[in-house]
Amino acid sequence: MTHVEDELASQPDCWTRAAVRAPEHAGTLPAPGERVAIVGCGTSYFMAQAVAALREASGQGETDAFAASEFPYGRSYDRIVALTRSGTTTEVLELLREVRGHTRTTAITADPGTPVMEAADDLVVLDFADERSVVQTRFATTALTLLRAHLGLHTDAVVADARTALVSPLPQGLVDCTQFTFLGRGWTVGLANEAGLKMREACLAWTEAYPAMEYRHGPISITTHGTATWMLGEAPEGLPEQVRDTGALWVAGGLDPLAELVRVQRLAVAVAAVRGLDPDQPRHLTRSVILAP
Repeated sequence: MTHVEDELASQPDCWTRAAVRAPEHAGTLPAPGERVAIVGCGTSYFMAQAVAALREASGQGETDAFAASEFPYGRSYDRIVALTRSGTTTEVLELLREVRGHTRTTAITADPGTPVMEAADDLVVLDFADERSVVQTRFATTALTLLRAHLGLHTDAVVADARTALVSPLPQGLVDCTQFTFLGRGWTVGLANEAGLKMREACLAWTEAYPAMEYRHGPISITTHGTATWMLGEAPEGLPEQVRDTGALWVAGGLDPLAELVRVQRLAVAVAAVRGLDPDQPRHLTRSVILAP
């Protein structure tokens, strides 16, 4: 078993632990009414997109998501939340140091013994969700679960769906597809982006991700026999039929969208196995991007 397989299988337990601990961190996570920016890099950026959409849609305050390298320093926020598994990513650390003394910052990390401990004002440590693999699975989804619980949007049903996602068979023929498109709506657009990234990292697959209503505006033109379109969340009316008419495989997201992401993680491992790739060692990637001065 690869590290990725072992880590993604532990997600239901990690989510349960994060949800239980959410009240402990209420004072360091965004309060209702605060204007908040959530930042990260790679997978963490896509989790930031999901959380920002969830928080704003729930009426708890204006919330933006940015790649750490693209943060708009001219804007004013009450709090910046940084998602960083390693606590060493250069762009995140530079941002936290730049705003220190001006904007309150909270870092959510897996390793407190890293530079982020000094760079952020407040720290939330999810060390039980740390990972050996370069490819992120459980830390990202556990951080999202913590914030989802903090917003009052997590339920035990999410964990139950994750357990189902670990044991239910993948759709027949899915592993053999040559192209994968992931679609989302609202907060699941971030999950769709992350699904595409997982497939690119772990198995070098050709993937794309879009807001579901945008799919008809051009991207559906590549859909045909041998391609798959996977919906994370509820699909727009008529879209499943339109995709099936192209000859492509339509995958409906029947579980909680975060649990659907677990199914995508399993798919990435399965496709990697078929292609003779090691998902623990994706090419050209390291566990953290640390840039030389």
